[in-house]
Amino acid sequence: MQVTRQKLSIREKVGYALGDAAANIAWRGVATFLFVFYTDVFGLNPAAVGLLMLIARSSDGVSDVVMGIIGDRTNSKYGKFRPWILWTAIPLAVMLSLLFTTPDLSPTGKIIYAYVTYILFTLIYTANNIPYGALMAVMTGDDKERTSIGSYRMVGAFAGGMLVQGALLFLVANFGDINPTIEMVDLGNEKYEVTVSAPESVENVRIKTKAGVATFVWADAEMADSVNVPTQEKSFSMEAGLPYTFIVEGEPDLDESKITIIDQKEGYSKAIYLMSVLLAISLIITFYTTRERVSPPKTQETNLVKDLKDLISNRPWLVLLIIGLLFNIYNSIKQGITVIYFTHYLHNQLLAGSYMVGLMIASILGAMATSPLARQFGKRRLFIYALIFSGGVNALIAFCGPGDIVPIFAIGIVSEFGAAIFPTLFFAMLGDAADYSEYKNGRRATGLIYSAGSFSTKFGGGLAGAIIGFVLSAFNYDGQDAVAIQGAVPGIVMLMSWIPTVIALLGAVLMKFYPLDQDKVDAITTELNQRRLKEGYSIDY
Repeated sequence: MQVTRQKLSIREKVGYALGDAAANIAWRGVATFLFVFYTDVFGLNPAAVGLLMLIARSSDGVSDVVMGIIGDRTNSKYGKFRPWILWTAIPLAVMLSLLFTTPDLSPTGKIIYAYVTYILFTLIYTANNIPYGALMAVMTGDDKERTSIGSYRMVGAFAGGMLVQGALLFLVANFGDINPTIEMVDLGNEKYEVTVSAPESVENVRIKTKAGVATFVWADAEMADSVNVPTQEKSFSMEAGLPYTFIVEGEPDLDESKITIIDQKEGYSKAIYLMSVLLAISLIITFYTTRERVSPPKTQETNLVKDLKDLISNRPWLVLLIIGLLFNIYNSIKQGITVIYFTHYLHNQLLAGSYMVGLMIASILGAMATSPLARQFGKRRLFIYALIFSGGVNALIAFCGPGDIVPIFAIGIVSEFGAAIFPTLFFAMLGDAADYSEYKNGRRATGLIYSAGSFSTKFGGGLAGAIIGFVLSAFNYDGQDAVAIQGAVPGIVMLMSWIPTVIALLGAVLMKFYPLDQDKVDAITTELNQRRLKEGYSIDY
C-alpha cells in the first residue's frame, strides 16, 4: 500500500478520537477538579498547590523530548507509536485514581504524597500522549486529511471532557451521600434550626442547600469558628451519632430534602475510579482500530544530534511551542477556576457541571467547524481570529454578578466555541511542522516534533495552576474557611475573566510569526508525496 492513499475510514478516525477522549478524562479531570480537591478536600494550601504544579511540570521539557526520541526509535510489529498507547492504558488509569485518593497522613505526608503521585501521573501521561499525538502524523501523509482527523480527535477530546466535567460533580454527590439524619425546626421569617447527624464518622463533609442561597451559622458555640459569619456552606468533620446544629436562613420553604451533606473525599475517589476504568477501555480501543502508514525516508539513519539540530532550527515548531503554551495556560486557568467560581461566587457547585457540559457542546461544534473554516481562511489566520474572538468574549464575565446565570452561560459557551479551534488546529499544524522538517532536511522525527504538544499541555497547565494558586493566595483564599473564601471572591472573578483574556491576546500577536501559510503547506505536501512515490515506502499493519 502506498502512502499516497489519502482517505481514512470513519471507523479508524473514531477509534483514534477515543484516545483523546481518554486523555481528556485524565487531563480535564485533573485541570478542572484537582486544584479544588487539593485545597477544599485534601486540605492543602493554595500557594503550596500552585508551587507543586509548577515544580512538577518544570521537568516536562526534558521528559517530553526524551519520550519523543524513544517513540521515534521504537520498532515493533505494531509500529512506533501505537504500542505505547496500549502499554500505558492501565498505568495511566491507576495514577489518575491515586491522585484523588486521600490517605490519612500528616500535613507533610500529604504534600509528599501529592508530589509523588502528581509527578508519576505526568510522566505516564507523557508516555501515552506524545505517541498518541505523533500517531496522527503517520496515519496519513495528506495535511488536509490530518485536519479532518484533528477534528475527529477534538470531538473525542471534548466528549471525554464533557463526560468528566459534566458528570463528576453529580457522581461525587451520589457516591458521597452519607445517609444523614436531618431535623428541622421552623423559627419563622425564613429562619430554621437544622440539626444533622451521621451513622458513621466522616472526616470532611460540606453542608449547604441545593439552591445555595441560604446562609449557615453554627448554633453550637463550641463548634463555631472565631467569627462565625453566615456563609452559604460549612465544611466540618462529623463523629458517628453526634448532632451538629446550625441556624439557616434566607431561603423560603426550606425542608430536609433541600439540605445536602456530602462526603467529598469518598465522593471524589469513587467517581474518579469509575472514570479511570472508562479511560483504560478507550485507549485499548484506540490501539486496536488505528494503523501507521507513513515512515521516515528509507535512507534516514538514526542520529539524535541531527534530530535535535533539526528541531531547534524548525521555526514553525518553535512558534507552535510558544503558542501551544499560551493557549493551554488560557484554557487551563478557565478550567481550573470554574468549580471554585461556581461554588464560592455563584454558590451552586452542581451548576458548574451543567455549565461545563454547555462548554463541551460548544467545543464539539467548534472542533467540527475547524476543518471547513481552515479551508476558507487557512490555519494560521483562523488561529489568530479564534484567539482574539475567544479571549475578547471571555473578558465580559468580569461584568457579571452572582445572579447573572444566563449571561455567564452565554459568554462561556460563545467563548468556548472559539477556544475549541486552538487545539484542533495546533495538533494538525504540528504535523505540518513534521512535514516541513522532512521537506527541508530530508529527515523525519515525528515523535520529537509532537513532544511540543505534550509539553505545552502539561507545562501550560502547570503555569496555569501556579497562577491560580498565587492569585488566590494573594487574596488569602482558604478552601476550608468560609470567611476567607468570601474575601477572595475578587481574585476568583479575575481568574475567570480578564486574566485568561490577556494571555489569549498575547498568543494572537505571536501567531503572526508562524511562517507556514496554506500555499506553503500545499507545496510541501505535493513535494513530499512525490518523494514518497519515488522511494515507495509505507507501513501497513
